[in-house]
Amino acid sequence: MPKKEKQNIEFKEIWRDDVLKTICGFANAEGGIVYIGVDDKGKSVPLKDSKKLLEDIPNKIRDMLGIVAEVKLKKLNKKSIIWIKVDKYKAPISYKGKFYMRSGSTTSDLRGHSLSRFLLSSSGTTWESVVEPDSSTKDVNVETVRYFQDLAKKRYPFIAKEKEGKSVLQKLNLMEGSKLKRAAILLFGKNPRKYFTSAFVQVGRFVSDSEVISTDRIEGNLFEQLENTIQTLRIKYLENRFYYEGIYRKEDMIYPEDALREAVTNAIIHRDYIGSHIQMKIYNDELHLWNVGELSKEITFAQLKREHPSCLRNELLADVFFKAGLIESWGRGTLKIINECKAKGLPEPKFVGEQGGFSVTFKKGKVHGEAGDERSKATHKTTQEATQETTQEKIMSLLQDNPRLTRNQLAEQIGITPDGIKYHLDQLRKTGKIRHKGATKKGYWEVIK
Repeated sequence: MPKKEKQNIEFKEIWRDDVLKTICGFANAEGGIVYIGVDDKGKSVPLKDSKKLLEDIPNKIRDMLGIVAEVKLKKLNKKSIIWIKVDKYKAPISYKGKFYMRSGSTTSDLRGHSLSRFLLSSSGTTWESVVEPDSSTKDVNVETVRYFQDLAKKRYPFIAKEKEGKSVLQKLNLMEGSKLKRAAILLFGKNPRKYFTSAFVQVGRFVSDSEVISTDRIEGNLFEQLENTIQTLRIKYLENRFYYEGIYRKEDMIYPEDALREAVTNAIIHRDYIGSHIQMKIYNDELHLWNVGELSKEITFAQLKREHPSCLRNELLADVFFKAGLIESWGRGTLKIINECKAKGLPEPKFVGEQGGFSVTFKKGKVHGEAGDERSKATHKTTQEATQETTQEKIMSLLQDNPRLTRNQLAEQIGITPDGIKYHLDQLRKTGKIRHKGATKKGYWEVIK
């Protein structure tokens, strides 16, 4: 007899019909056992009409849930208890029109995205393999198909020889008749957000958890999202490190590009497309990448630090990226990220499950030149610093022409957020380059030459 409740164990002192919710939750999860006549501490309590319950409970389970459970009368500390064993059911089970799921020691009703995921999973269908009824080959970006063919020609030369984009998609199992599967739209669509509003990557530069000074939304199909995210990081968000190997001057990003590319690829492939968009937050000392979709139950976070089985949420997406050579081997992505960071002298990235999703956090550390000579250190003028200087110069120029511009007006003209404008105005005031005169709302800015 177990001593406490857990994923597959529930204690109830008396029978009420709402116990059927728990039984429903067990049937939709991994099965479980309900003990009637047992308190929260696992001790037996007096149970009335146990023999009648033994007759009534199986009938209620059958009539209300449409399933069969094993129900027995047992003894615990010489007192009668009811033992109900519930098996896992492949078909979704509902109680009074609602679907319940057991998670940990609680039972909750499924709604919204959670219900959609559950029903798809129960039907044996994955989200990405569903056909979009309003789609057609007109939604396909032919240039992306050709780009994929060029990437895939070494591994799958027969794909490169196809002249029609439709034939390529058919060979990749991305179509049914004339209609596209969701995976096809994500991978090769002209505008995936026409069908899936959360199919984008949001990148932001943060000075604190609540203050963002710059943000970009990266849209397009998945091939475009991957390349444009890396390009945006390189040009706008991340520092470029200049260093010397012998007499040769070299340059790279503060975080290894191959590790970032792998992390973004993993987020794109493994995310749950029913949920929120991918989010990348860049702080002074770390980069945090999050995608909705929890780590598979077959894998632990400890296993991510070594070779591990690959449990794919979106097999069609992963298959196309593998054929394109963007994934070298399944189950090694996180190991590659770790090794790339270690090779650059950076701390080991952290993989965490949070807010219904999966995140990886890169931390800064000593990299090329930081522990070297003064000449190397002097070359560390960063892209980020240069970008900030340029932004502040633009602000000062605009204020010289129109000293009464508001934060919102400056933000609109420069192309960053109002919070970003506030950050730069504060910096300009601290360095004595501007000052504000008059009342907060009716005053104006003075540029100090």
